[in-house]
Amino acid sequence: MPTAIAVTSTDLVLPPTDPQTPNAAVLPAPEGRSLDASVADMQQLLARYGSVVVVCPTSAPAAVERRLHAVRALLESDRIALVRTDLPPLGAAVLVRQLRQLAACDFSPGVLASAARLLAHYIYAGAVLGSVSRLDRVPVSLSSHLKGWLPGAHFAVLAGPTPQIVRLGGAGDQRLAGPEFGTQLLVARGQLQTDWPATALVPAWQIQGPVQETALPETSPGWWGTGKLVEFAAYLPDLPVLYQLVSSVRREVCHWCGMELIGDRCGFCAAPLTASTGLTGPAHGAGEATQALGAARGPAPALDAAPARGVVPAQGAVPARGAGPALDAVPARGVTRALGAPPAHAARPLPGPAIDPRTVP
Repeated sequence: MPTAIAVTSTDLVLPPTDPQTPNAAVLPAPEGRSLDASVADMQQLLARYGSVVVVCPTSAPAAVERRLHAVRALLESDRIALVRTDLPPLGAAVLVRQLRQLAACDFSPGVLASAARLLAHYIYAGAVLGSVSRLDRVPVSLSSHLKGWLPGAHFAVLAGPTPQIVRLGGAGDQRLAGPEFGTQLLVARGQLQTDWPATALVPAWQIQGPVQETALPETSPGWWGTGKLVEFAAYLPDLPVLYQLVSSVRREVCHWCGMELIGDRCGFCAAPLTASTGLTGPAHGAGEATQALGAARGPAPALDAAPARGVVPAQGAVPARGAGPALDAVPARGVTRALGAPPAHAARPLPGPAIDPRTVP
């Protein structure tokens, strides 16, 4: 039985990568749903799937977060994980789709919830903007604000994993820092007419395959402060790579709720690991997590991880649950952390060629 992945908006639902990718459950907004109805919706998901991981962007209205906490408190359930993400709308939707892919595998609900924070480090989310005057979610220098008043000024903005802003069209254009591993590029067009992501990012970031396009999330203009934009996200598309990246990270058991986790904080109850927690596996450097992607040549995000409790599945014997029953389909519109401080992870290098866990009997 796969863990249910729920979202707070249809903006976070992208088309599945393949028929075996489970759908996401969309939780209605509080203003259009009574508290009793929201509790009943969650009860149905718990009865059907056992555990629910809810992805809620930090940019969502405060009423959405309050409703989620109220539902979890009324149900008195420890099987509901509330995962917050700082990624922009398109990047958050990519993260949700990756979690949906992994939900069809053999990961426990606790590992799946805490994996969201690890996966967010490998999503390069940004946009090309016609103005940065109202951008308040990425640090903007005074010079960038002033240059924004020049006619025809365009800016390339990277929100994560490391914020960066460069002005386009000037002499000696700077380049956005990109991934050092193979990715695919997803683009969502707003009112700005530019092909810069396809013409500049594809060769600079060595994007694999054709550029994918999807509809612009409704919340993107508000997140970026302007409707004149083209949003983009570079991400790891292959399930075998995602599977081995997560499975190679050391695991621990939460001392409070008993859930499995990776990192230094539980994805379900947000309890941090204590200093007395015993380590059951060897430590590995942060660079090895990037080497697990097969093409890293530079430093990776600083990740301190919890130790592995079990053995990483051997090549050729990766277990998988299969797609499992799908959630009710919703129309596809197209850094992450659990409640508390951001964690850190570390991983062993991938053992060999990627194997699709769903193809192994």
